[in-house]
Amino acid sequence: MKKIASNQNAAPVWLFDLDNTLHHASHAIFPAIVANMNDYIARVLGDGVTPASAAVVDAARTRWWKRYGATMLGLVKHHDVEPAHFLQQTHDLPGLDEMIRAERGLGQLLRRLPGRKILLTNAPLRYSSEVLRALGLRRHFSQHIAVEAMRVHGQLRPKPSKLMLRALLRRHRIAAGRCILVEDTLANLRSAKALGMRTAWITQYLKPGQTHTHAPARLNRPAYVDVKVKSVRQLPARLHRLR
Repeated sequence: MKKIASNQNAAPVWLFDLDNTLHHASHAIFPAIVANMNDYIARVLGDGVTPASAAVVDAARTRWWKRYGATMLGLVKHHDVEPAHFLQQTHDLPGLDEMIRAERGLGQLLRRLPGRKILLTNAPLRYSSEVLRALGLRRHFSQHIAVEAMRVHGQLRPKPSKLMLRALLRRHRIAAGRCILVEDTLANLRSAKALGMRTAWITQYLKPGQTHTHAPARLNRPAYVDVKVKSVRQLPARLHRLR
């Protein structure tokens, strides 16, 4: 049986989030997705004729995110919504290319970071593939793991699921200590750190207290975050803190 690589001096394996990590999703994309989600949830929670009110929708979204880590899981568990239908409807964004805002030189940055890079996103495959294409970053990732692939025993388990992260490590035969999760969402970083991964928190696209980005009221570095940086472009200079 092949032994899992555990050498801490081996090249790291980078797990990169996408939205608000590699591009500014809060600029235009997240507001559009949130509007689509609200419309979808209002229809599901309505009486078949009249959609549910904004207050009912907001309460449901908050409750599901706190309980499951994802709005979609609440809809799946409590309203038998098909994940594929929800993802298609909420991430249908005409003019996506024009909505994207990102820093220059991200490809050069990824080339400078030693080790393999995997995209690990709670976004659906079609949408995240289009964003990667628009950013010109596809070739820099050896694998692209979207939310549809985050299943454990047939059940959807998106980030911050520790079960999913453990399954990912087993599937790719990688020791947790070699992995570095690069994220904007603290709950995901907390789970990764609990499993022994290293963690880098990207903050430039977060506004303190902003609900739809799950940003905390203050952007202080928690103990489970190894490195807090404004931009992914600062990662090479902080690499010594992630070894």
